[in-house]
Amino acid sequence: MGDYWREQTPRTEAGIRQALTLELTRWRYLAGVTDETLVDPVTWTHDHDLLSRPGNDEVQLALFQDYASNLAMYPEVHRYFRERQVPLLAVWGRSDPIFGPAGALAFATDLPDAEVHLVDGGHFLLESALDEVMPLIRAFLDKHL
Repeated sequence: MGDYWREQTPRTEAGIRQALTLELTRWRYLAGVTDETLVDPVTWTHDHDLLSRPGNDEVQLALFQDYASNLAMYPEVHRYFRERQVPLLAVWGRSDPIFGPAGALAFATDLPDAEVHLVDGGHFLLESALDEVMPLIRAFLDKHL
């Protein structure tokens, strides 16, 4: 993705367009999931159908390009966390290949009271671990609302 952030060329765009294929859409749903039968194939098929709408490829390319702006905002987000000490719940797929567990654990650096839970699963954790995740969300909301 870094190449595409630096320069939009047919070569760098082709790499990003791979993310819009059915194969990679399916991969995002299943990578890191120990029991793939828990994930209904309708999820990635429907997601891919939406990604494949006419003109949506250009929207996705613009979105991928804009992801680079997230990195520039990290220092401000972390400053906010340090100053405000907001309640934070991070329920993360232990085997998420897109946003690895280190990202979740990093919240505790600025928010020592952050509730960080690593759950067996991948990127779309609710697809395979809903029964484990929902009680964590409910308990967090009960505590902070």
